[in-house]
Amino acid sequence: MRLVTYDDGSGAQAGIQIGEHVICTAALGAPARSLRALLEALSPPDLAALGERAQSAGRGTPLADVRLLPPVPDPQKIICLGLNYRDHAAEVGQPLPGAPMWFAKFANSLVGHEAEIVLPSTHPDHVDYEAELAVVIGRSAKRIDEQDALDHIAGAMAFNDVSARDLQFENPLWTAGKALDTFAPCGPALVTLDELDDLQALALRAKVNGKTVQEGTTANMIFSVAATIAWLSRTMTLLPGDIIATGTPAGVGAARGSFLRAGDSVEIEVSGIGTLRNRVRAP
Repeated sequence: MRLVTYDDGSGAQAGIQIGEHVICTAALGAPARSLRALLEALSPPDLAALGERAQSAGRGTPLADVRLLPPVPDPQKIICLGLNYRDHAAEVGQPLPGAPMWFAKFANSLVGHEAEIVLPSTHPDHVDYEAELAVVIGRSAKRIDEQDALDHIAGAMAFNDVSARDLQFENPLWTAGKALDTFAPCGPALVTLDELDDLQALALRAKVNGKTVQEGTTANMIFSVAATIAWLSRTMTLLPGDIIATGTPAGVGAARGSFLRAGDSVEIEVSGIGTLRNRVRAP
């Protein structure tokens, strides 16, 4: 099932993508308008039943007639991992971390498919892309075991951990260069795990203006998705709608000496999920 948040001119609402159409979940009798509220309200079997109703609900609204928003526009937490791929750690000359290195982004950074990444007016020259797999929590998780962690995931999506490198490295906590407006494109949809193969065997790719600049596989993660969720759950309660971005493989612009410029088109591809596309513009 492909879960989306979209705006057809009447405000943000949750939907289920069926082919090139979207079915409004409220029209299916869903108990809430937002996707985060649906994840809070529905058990996995109830969510699956909602998807089955969508399959027989007719054509719905064409995707071409709506604006896709971040699948979860209002998470309580956005947690991102740094240095979680062996090849990326090698390209930036850093040792492999002994525990997940995480930092925060906030809802101001979220934008959806085809939205614009806006260069910061005071630091526009070192803005970088990072192709990532992100997962969204579907069931609360507190002190869970690694073998149970995937049962707490609602689905996965493509994520671009856009980074202003000069700002990032002014502060050892990194957030200053990570949490800017529009610096967390994600989507196009949240894909439930029954639609995906092994989360640790997905291909990742970034393209800038059609040229592949980053390519890797989630098999190269240092800390798997399950290990990361279990580790985080030991120190904080993960709630439905929380977003966890799981790091990026080698090939970032900083390692190449090449950064994003106004007019660039950035695509993040994740196998089984699809392509997230965003254009860069000047402030």
